Amino acid sequence: MISIQTARDMLHGWIMAEQAVQTGQEYQMGTRRLRRADLREIRASVKYWSDKVDEIAGVSRIRVQQIIPRDV
Repeated sequence: MISIQTARDMLHGWIMAEQAVQTGQEYQMGTRRLRRADLREIRASVKYWSDKVDEIAGVSRIRVQQIIPRDV
C-alpha cells in the first residue's frame, strides 16, 4: 500500500516536471528523462497521483447532475 506521504511526494515530483517542461527544459526523475514531447504523459501522471492522494486521504468527489422533467 502506498502511504499518503509517498503519493504526495510523487505528485510534487510530477508537478515539478510539468513546470520544467513548460519552460522548454528537460526534467529527469530517476533514470527517466522527460522532454516537452512528453507533456501528455506528465499531465496524465499528475492526474493519477492527484487522484491517488485524494483516494488515500478519503476525499470524495460529489457529482452534481441536472435533471429536467419532461411531460409524457
